[in-house]
Amino acid sequence: MLSLIISTIVFFVAAWYLNRYLDLQELPKGMTRGVLVFVLASLVSWGAGGIVDWAQVKIEGSQASVQTPGDLTQLLKAIGQQQP
Repeated sequence: MLSLIISTIVFFVAAWYLNRYLDLQELPKGMTRGVLVFVLASLVSWGAGGIVDWAQVKIEGSQASVQTPGDLTQLLKAIGQQQP
């Protein structure tokens, strides 16, 4: 959840800085520029989310996965009933 929040914030910050940079370079606004900003901001955001996930695993350790029964037989066995 933390990586989603951080990556969303990073996306908007990166998009703002990219638009500002492209304004200074006098690149005209249009569809190509919009797609470029979107793709680059998405990549930066994805990288920030990955870094947050990596840091969280390093700090907290890996989380144990929850195991659920795969089929009805295992489910019935887990709750103590016999299969008809």
